[in-house]
Amino acid sequence: MSIESLKLYHFPASRSARVKWMLHEVVGSRFAIEIVDVYAGALFSPRFLRMNPNHSVSVPILEIFWSDGSAQQMLESTAIVAFLADAYGEAHLAPPVQASRGRADYLQMLQFGGTTMDMLLWQIRIHEHMLAIQERDPRTVTRYRSKFATEIEPQLCQRLESAPYICGEAFTAADCIMGHNVLWARRYGLCRASVFRRYLARLAKRPACKAAFDDIDAFILEVAPEQPLLTTFNG
Repeated sequence: MSIESLKLYHFPASRSARVKWMLHEVVGSRFAIEIVDVYAGALFSPRFLRMNPNHSVSVPILEIFWSDGSAQQMLESTAIVAFLADAYGEAHLAPPVQASRGRADYLQMLQFGGTTMDMLLWQIRIHEHMLAIQERDPRTVTRYRSKFATEIEPQLCQRLESAPYICGEAFTAADCIMGHNVLWARRYGLCRASVFRRYLARLAKRPACKAAFDDIDAFILEVAPEQPLLTTFNG
């Protein structure tokens, strides 16, 4: 069974940008895309809850249409990026699926970006710009900003000072996750060291990266009080 076509449900500069980037890397522009108005509460409509019942405020949703006529939805950005890297192995964006130091390090950094880093950035984001004012907790912001600056950034700096990409000399799918995270962190005043600017400049030379963020100007950081999202968002 093979992949016939792909469709991405996307919101500019959000986690779905990671998947958009990866799609451009492996299939060019040969995928469908639908912009989802997250702030208007679109993800809580019956249509989207059938695809993602987790009451999540976040995209992506990747719809995979298989050659047997069936369709499948994937929801987690890191899983989707990993799947695409392996499904389109000819793009050479992941070490071969075998026991190797390179594969172990690649998976470690892919998941580190998609879990540990993501959780810290998400907590900062929701408590600074998404939750209703009375629900925001400045202590959470202080805690996770400190943890990110003192624990996460030094690890990344060490890697990016010794190699051009997060897993070494070659660009991999892990850089789609990490590059997005660094952009995200910089929106919050983190990852300001010159090593991160050089890393982003290197990534920005890739046509797929440019295409992934060609709509970044449509991203609005603050969720306005009148937006329907604030009445349905439960974290």
